[in-house]
Amino acid sequence: MEPLSAEEIRRSFVNSTKSQVKSMALPAKFTELPWESLDFLGWRDAKAPNRGYLVVRRDGGVTGIAVSTQASGAARRFAGLCDLCNTAHHVSDVALFAARRAGTAGREGNTVGMYICADLACSLYIRGLKELDVPQGETAAPEVRADRLTTRLESFVQRVLA
Repeated sequence: MEPLSAEEIRRSFVNSTKSQVKSMALPAKFTELPWESLDFLGWRDAKAPNRGYLVVRRDGGVTGIAVSTQASGAARRFAGLCDLCNTAHHVSDVALFAARRAGTAGREGNTVGMYICADLACSLYIRGLKELDVPQGETAAPEVRADRLTTRLESFVQRVLA
């Protein structure tokens, strides 16, 4: 992913009010992000842990989506699977994120949801740059997994925009 400025990120959000975007905390160590290893920028808000953000470069520019989740419970021994990157985690490390739809549908309270890595670090998991505690059955190369992630993410963005 090509690096983005803080201003580009803040302007990209399609399902947030101006005041929500203004109060949003950017990722920790923003200037040190491994942009070359990211398929999208995803992070949890340090000031509001139940909020997260996904920022995606697309043909039409940059699209940002605010998502929310409930606080995760105690760790359990079962595995959960991220719908974006197909990475297995302990079930408490995968969260159901809901995104308010853009436009009128969102103002009417309509949302779409997806189970995603709780830390929104899908790009790092598929490249083996972040360690996993659950054995993986995935044998595809990181490039193939990145292509699949991009396709699934675009589908999610389209559902938010629809």
